[in-house]
Amino acid sequence: MSHVTLLTGPERRRRWSEEDQCRILAAAFAPGSTVAAVARRYDVATSLIYKWRRTMRARGTGFAEVVVVTDEPVATSRPAAPPAVIELEIAGKARLRIPLTTPPTLAAAMVKALGVS
Repeated sequence: MSHVTLLTGPERRRRWSEEDQCRILAAAFAPGSTVAAVARRYDVATSLIYKWRRTMRARGTGFAEVVVVTDEPVATSRPAAPPAVIELEIAGKARLRIPLTTPPTLAAAMVKALGVS
C-alpha cells in the first residue's frame, strides 16, 4: 500500500509585486553585488531573477539604474559638462550626454542604440 501526503493551507507559490521585483533586480545587478547572494538574501531562485530581468526588457519598460548626484564640483581631468545636459552612465561602460534641447524621440533613439532599453 502506498502513502499519500495531502498538503493543505496557504498557497506554496509566492507572488512578488512588480515593486518587489524591481527592488530585488536593482540589488542583484548593483555594482559589486552578485545575483546568487541577493537570491539567497530574498530566498528567490537565481533563475527567477534572470527571468524577471528578461521580462522587464521584453516589456520595453526598461531596467536601468538612475543615480542622481549633487551639484558639488568633482575633481577630474575631463572638462565639465554644460549645465543644461542629461548625463547617463551605463554600467560604467558608456557615458551619454544629451542636451535638454534634444527632441525626446531622438534622445530615446540614442539611449536605445546603446542597448539600455
